Amino acid sequence: MSKKFYLTTAIAYTSAKPHIGNTYEAILADSIARFKKKQGYDVFLQTGTDEHGQKIEEKALKAGKSPKEFVDGVAAEIKRLWDMVGVSYDKFIRTTDDYHEKQIQKIFEKLYKQGDIYKGSYEGWYCTPCESFWTESQLVDGKCPDCGRPVKKAQEEAYFFKMSKYADRLMKYYDEHPEFILPLSRKNEMVNNFLKPGLQDLCVSRSSFKWGIPVTFDTKHVVYVWLDALSNYITGIGYDADGNSTAQFDKLWPADLHVIGKDIIRFHTIYWPIFLMALGLPLPKQVYGHGWLLQDGGKMSKSKGNVIYADDLVKFFGRDAVRYYVLTAMPQGSDGLISWESVIEKVNADLANVLGNLVNRTVAMSNKYFGGKVEDKGVAEAVDADLKAVAISACAKAEKYMETYCVSDALEEIFNLFRRANKYIDETAPWVLAKDETKADRLATVLYNLTESIVIGLSLLYPFMPETAEKGAANFGLPLRDFDKLSVFGNFKETKVKETPEILFARLDPKVVMEQVDAMHAERAAKEQKAESTVKESKPMINIEDFEKIQLKVALVTACEKVEKSKKLLKLTLKLGDETRTVVSGIAQHYSPEDLIGKKLVIVANLKPAKLCGIESQGMIVCAENAEGKIAFLSPEKDIEDGSEIF
Repeated sequence: MSKKFYLTTAIAYTSAKPHIGNTYEAILADSIARFKKKQGYDVFLQTGTDEHGQKIEEKALKAGKSPKEFVDGVAAEIKRLWDMVGVSYDKFIRTTDDYHEKQIQKIFEKLYKQGDIYKGSYEGWYCTPCESFWTESQLVDGKCPDCGRPVKKAQEEAYFFKMSKYADRLMKYYDEHPEFILPLSRKNEMVNNFLKPGLQDLCVSRSSFKWGIPVTFDTKHVVYVWLDALSNYITGIGYDADGNSTAQFDKLWPADLHVIGKDIIRFHTIYWPIFLMALGLPLPKQVYGHGWLLQDGGKMSKSKGNVIYADDLVKFFGRDAVRYYVLTAMPQGSDGLISWESVIEKVNADLANVLGNLVNRTVAMSNKYFGGKVEDKGVAEAVDADLKAVAISACAKAEKYMETYCVSDALEEIFNLFRRANKYIDETAPWVLAKDETKADRLATVLYNLTESIVIGLSLLYPFMPETAEKGAANFGLPLRDFDKLSVFGNFKETKVKETPEILFARLDPKVVMEQVDAMHAERAAKEQKAESTVKESKPMINIEDFEKIQLKVALVTACEKVEKSKKLLKLTLKLGDETRTVVSGIAQHYSPEDLIGKKLVIVANLKPAKLCGIESQGMIVCAENAEGKIAFLSPEKDIEDGSEIF
């Protein structure tokens, strides 16, 4: 019977669509799960969504939806993204699932009855995005120490968990289980910053909003996010606080690994273990806190306008290329960097040049010289030994790195094998051997060695790039292998390669790709701008002070041209009295440039500049649109000087 391995991701918060940095975690956990399966483990991977809290209540209200409607939509989008990047989860839990909510109520009541939770009141600083309370001394420059956003003063009745009661026991557990937190630097941070200074009791209920799981014996309170969200790791596999847990729970718990981001390490290595101690449950074996995937040196956020989404990347590069990039961009414990340009460069350098080229060349030579047949003729030379040594040692090296979840290092070992195989082609020069009929058996042996090395490498690559590994092996007419069969060279007698191999990765033209990316962003920005500027019946009434914030001016169009990278955008040069401005507008399908030159338009003159297709737009043209989508710009009734203000 194979040994079980239960791992989880942190459940994704349903306040918005996850960016590629959030999606990285799901890909990482999936890669570990697939690797463990190849090692023979009975693996169970759980992921899901965290769906309660004040932030979601506020976002739903702003969107004109009920909280449940709102989280249903975001949860579906998260599930779609996880499926798109190939996450092979066994369970997708939602904290709005009935069974989870019932168990959270039971857990809360149990902890209250045994004296771990008590009623009090809270006064401090609250960060809505992080769902966290802070004392004055914990703030950094008066802002949230975790996210840097503004906080607001909050005072309310709440229930609290007695954290200090378990602090010494947790410290003892750390000492007895040095492998509990990975990487080690995360453990030192928890001990020095939180445990040694003394744990404060934790707020575990809220009474200032309603979107949460009601406390059964005090229904004006809802269970606060961390007790609710963290408990998914046990409720999702059948835990019952009354003592009637399922056989699945008994089999899987304790979890072997929680995969989380470094920003929530405190909740998973202090709060969660203490909750489990209070419940009388064993602690998870390991918590791995990965770094952040950063763009332009900063954390991604919609407010910064630097967000990259997984589905956009998959559209341009394919699922496995995206998986490969994010997994290699994040050394253990460190942050990684991502940009469209760096993904293009990585795809070309590693996936096209190293792997794709190796597979194509080997299949092509097998077809050209032997009609597609590959077999070992046993004509060995000294140069073969090093290739074989690299091939049969690759699995052990990758497994060693994966013991501590150094995924980027494991992938480097696999690609070292592919690089060595490319070097072997240069060393043996099959095209030279093909010119000498007496060297036919040596040529066949060379192609056999290449094929065997590639299939070993592809078998190791499967957990990280499953589609690529399967397609690659199919080109050689061979199955992928389990890891226990990768330490021996020569696992097949003969095979027949495809006559026309499936290209794994072709080189990308950076200029062409970036033009397409810019056009995508421009079209999206134009749609968002249009959506923001379209007046809808549901918009609230405003007072005169709100209207006075908008500055409308008359502008004369002095020049106009189409934007090369977009079918919808026009670039207009506008004169506003003594001032000249550039405005980009999505009206190219309604007006030609020559129609607009010499016309006077109305623009929003104090709109924050935005880049569309690489051009800074310094305002927005005011247009009317009917139900059929017909556009008409607004102009003054009588001729009036450009630059005149409208009020």
